[in-house]
Amino acid sequence: MAKVKGGGTKKVCLPAAKVRSMSKAEREKVVRAKRSAASKGKYKRSSKSNVKGARKKGATLRDWFQKENWINVATGRPCGESTKKKKKK
Repeated sequence: MAKVKGGGTKKVCLPAAKVRSMSKAEREKVVRAKRSAASKGKYKRSSKSNVKGARKKGATLRDWFQKENWINVATGRPCGESTKKKKKK
């Protein structure tokens, strides 16, 4: 059986505090890396684009996911929100 290409996700979510502290160039670098991986059918972006300092020291992984305010780096909206535009009446 041949491996099917595709299925990568383009969404990049990080804690809001980290996104606010990043420069525009840093944000664009992370978004570009994720979109590039998605176009190749990969789930993860390159490790060269890893973000340092997003997680507080001593925080458990559960704390990090549940207690942070996660936002989409590309749009600035809450993570998980629909990216489709709503029709105006």
